[in-house]
Amino acid sequence: MSRIYNVAIVGCGIGRSHVTEGYLNSTDRFKVIAVCDLNTERLDEFATEFGIERKTTDFNDLLAMADLDIIDICTPPGVHYSQIMAALKADKHVVCEKPLVGSLKEIDEVMAAEKTSKGRLMPIFQYRYGDGVQKAKKIIEAGLAGKPFAGTAETFWNRGPDYYAVPWRGKWHTELGGVLMAHAIHIHDMICYLMGPPKSLFGRVATRVNAIEVEDCVSASVLLESGALASFTATLGAAEEISRIHMAFENVTFESSHAPYSLGNDPWRIVPRNPETGKKIDALLADWQPVPPRFAGQIRALYDALETGGPLPVSTTDARAGLELVAAFYHSARTATDVNFPLGPDHPTYESWIPEHYRAQAG
Repeated sequence: MSRIYNVAIVGCGIGRSHVTEGYLNSTDRFKVIAVCDLNTERLDEFATEFGIERKTTDFNDLLAMADLDIIDICTPPGVHYSQIMAALKADKHVVCEKPLVGSLKEIDEVMAAEKTSKGRLMPIFQYRYGDGVQKAKKIIEAGLAGKPFAGTAETFWNRGPDYYAVPWRGKWHTELGGVLMAHAIHIHDMICYLMGPPKSLFGRVATRVNAIEVEDCVSASVLLESGALASFTATLGAAEEISRIHMAFENVTFESSHAPYSLGNDPWRIVPRNPETGKKIDALLADWQPVPPRFAGQIRALYDALETGGPLPVSTTDARAGLELVAAFYHSARTATDVNFPLGPDHPTYESWIPEHYRAQAG
């Protein structure tokens, strides 16, 4: 019989989606045995709804559970770092929502801690999963797409006062950033996942939609290592919510679905330049096996990695690359300069990208 990993959910907000989409679709692989949340009413409701016997408001209780294999962190971003470090020290496997942590310094410390822990850490980038994005990935990796030319990533979402009424949202020290961190981070990761890593970025950020500390509109021009060009645009003031990736390669053009929160799902438009390329793509995808979307796909892939000892479906290296994009965006916007990758300990944003004014307030 296959091993079943025992899981604790920390945070009953997005944690609900981790359960309903992820773990309940893999009950032969995972069992949620504990839940933790500071809100006792929400904690009780969550535990009752999903039949979870153990519930606690103290994160440290989870660390002491000898039969607990995985701690799945779905808390506000400002506490991710301390919880990840504590869970790794306790030799637990860790799943953690985006953004993983709040600086490049912290992600480097997390990566160092992961090397000495018996546990493994998987950041959440669920948009990588689904038939659309995985078909595109397979075509690109098979060499059929050819040289990448240009791509666009658009996040046109809507978030208003009700969304920001939640006390930790819209603030530098608890959300760690705005649309770059909480919303567009997924689609920016997907462009790099499909087209390759960035070489340099020029970005602008603005706060135009809501009365908040952090940004809610961004735009950037990106040069990728391949020589391809990409543009990133996001706003939280759209009347119609869509997400879209559009990529032109030498032999194929790809356009994602426009579903704002299920971008990896079909239908994706895959347009070959000529019939010959089209026949090769059809042959490549002839025996396609459906890829579960979003959390279902990533959680299932986590199981395979834990069982085989193989690479995690999303790694801390991937998370660092996403945070480098965020840091580059902020630095470029503040200095009106191109930012070159990679960003190391000598970069001005390495320890924090939070503006000095807000760091002084917290200090």
